[in-house]
Amino acid sequence: MKKQKVMVVDDHPEMGLLLADPLRDADYEVSLCNGGAQAIAALSAAPPDLVLTDLRMKDVDGFDVLAAASRISPPVPVLVMTAFGGVESAVEAIKRGAAHYFTKPFAIDEVLVFVRRALDEATVRAEHREFKHRLGLHRLVGQSHTMRALERALPRLANSDASVLIRGESGTGKELVARSIHELSPRSSQAFVAVNCSAIPEHLLESELFGHARGAFTGAAQARRGLFAEADGGTLFLDEIGDMPVELQSRLLRVLQDGVVRPVGADQSRPTNVRVIAATHQNLEERIASNQFRGDLFYRLNVLRVQVPALRERLEDVPLLVATFLAEVRSRAPRTVVERFSTPAMHALQQRTWPGNVRELQNLVERVAVLVDKPTVELEDIEPDLPAKLDDGLNLQTAVARRLTLRQVEQDYIAAVVKACGGNKTHAAEILGIDVSTIHRRGRRTGADDE
Repeated sequence: MKKQKVMVVDDHPEMGLLLADPLRDADYEVSLCNGGAQAIAALSAAPPDLVLTDLRMKDVDGFDVLAAASRISPPVPVLVMTAFGGVESAVEAIKRGAAHYFTKPFAIDEVLVFVRRALDEATVRAEHREFKHRLGLHRLVGQSHTMRALERALPRLANSDASVLIRGESGTGKELVARSIHELSPRSSQAFVAVNCSAIPEHLLESELFGHARGAFTGAAQARRGLFAEADGGTLFLDEIGDMPVELQSRLLRVLQDGVVRPVGADQSRPTNVRVIAATHQNLEERIASNQFRGDLFYRLNVLRVQVPALRERLEDVPLLVATFLAEVRSRAPRTVVERFSTPAMHALQQRTWPGNVRELQNLVERVAVLVDKPTVELEDIEPDLPAKLDDGLNLQTAVARRLTLRQVEQDYIAAVVKACGGNKTHAAEILGIDVSTIHRRGRRTGADDE
């Protein structure tokens, strides 16, 4: 069995030697670094499994070593050592991601216990990452109960060829879930083709999906295969299926029932072997009731169901999401100096509504990483960009006490969502599942529309 590597960092060589022998006796491979600069260079060349570093060193201190270890993917766990009078610094190191700290003088046996514990925890995290990669779940970030339940369900969904309907608010990651299902499925070696039904004009969507024959309409100088043909043998992801025109819904239903596609203007149909995964943020049952969505198509798509949780329902995942997004930014822009969010800043992120969900959080992290020119992001750096707090807006108990009518409650809720979206009515309409015109109309009714 390969020995685990422990790096000991101290600018007093005698301290390094004091730790090295017991660690080697415990069957670890030990490397000694005389100071932080040497340690950072060694980390870049060959990352160990764990770093044990002094905090107070000349020139390059333990915080710099901790930061360098945190930037490695995956991060290397760090244990820090400090004199008794440096406990405050050690606590700050814990806030920045250190696994544990020791005050000098310390018992060697205690050090060995925490070395073993930190390495065991790192092994568990590595095994979990490997499990997610093996199952195609590495894009889904989260350790919350709801995300773990979702991860457990996806392999079962992937083993079927039945249609899947993914539901969830805008920005929750519905396409990532669809891609994970495809990557887990027997179709993973074939194409995954995605189309946003709300992003393509109605008169072009039919041709985009089913293809067209040459001369089928003005401008059709060449034949087009269509996305069903491109996804043949693989998976077709229909995002925002709730926005598909009713006329096209009939054609899609026919394709799903018969397994054949007829391009626009063609005189013959051709077979198609495609698994369809659809997604929507809208309430399809309400759209069925208002004749905006076909009930028979809904039941054809809704064979297997997935509900993607909103970010406000899994706020415990915010620190992991922030770390993931920050690592992605740093990989694309190595000169980015931001390394972490302070405890107050992270706490603020975990107390917000996030109407734009994971996408909104990702945008905030990327914006901060570009604009902030210091390693630690403080609360004042992000306050202008923060969405509303969880307790802002409508309070139902207050509404009952005030004996508000249903219309008043509705108007208050719409106003709260618009406020949470920073006044962006288009974004608010997506979350509410209504048209922007409805927000403007009801705003004028109450005198609240200022646009």
